Amino acid sequence: MLFRRFLGALALCLFGFSAAPALAQQGDPSFNLVNRSGRLIFGVYASLATDQDWGPDRLGDNALPNGRSFTLRLPQGPCIWDLRVVYERANGPAEERRNINLCAVTEVVFDGRQMAQPPQPQPQPRPQPPPQRATPSGNPSFNLVNQARVTVMEAYVSLSTEQEWGPDRLGNDVVAPGRHFAIRLPEGPCLYDVRFVFENGQTDERRGVNLCDVTNLILPLQRQ
Repeated sequence: MLFRRFLGALALCLFGFSAAPALAQQGDPSFNLVNRSGRLIFGVYASLATDQDWGPDRLGDNALPNGRSFTLRLPQGPCIWDLRVVYERANGPAEERRNINLCAVTEVVFDGRQMAQPPQPQPQPRPQPPPQRATPSGNPSFNLVNQARVTVMEAYVSLSTEQEWGPDRLGNDVVAPGRHFAIRLPEGPCLYDVRFVFENGQTDERRGVNLCDVTNLILPLQRQ
């Protein structure tokens, strides 16, 4: 009988020791949060250490100035919580405390020493302008050779960058079939637009011709 009582008392003691840690994790986790960071606390978050999300901002529309405290009323039950405060603005630097037994404390002080800065956006590289095409330059003068069956009455030659054809390069001259005429142009850019008017009213044009590569420009122009 004495031996059974001894076993019963031993079992009760062992049960008490094993239950004590579990009972210690239950209680009232409410506490005062004290701001000693020298900054404005913009948001306060408290969630059970077993939760994946921080939940709502416990300050709501308020903010907590430096040197002030705020009472967080938390429901009776588990004591192990994670805390997070955000300073200055909604996406400002934050400070966190993990796995705090709030049932064992009456206040938690945030002093900014463990504050983590939010990631800064990386500056975007400035777009590079497309490479400029080299503009050829040289001597664009050429001989106009008329191999058409009608006389050339007018000849217009202008830089491709210009909006107007400019003057008739033949002046008072014409270029009969089988004849040629030298058109003198100033040294410099090579890309020109050309336009020729025949006796029968027809025209022949070409845009963006590199005249520096041309010695004789033969009419009618070959189509590209």
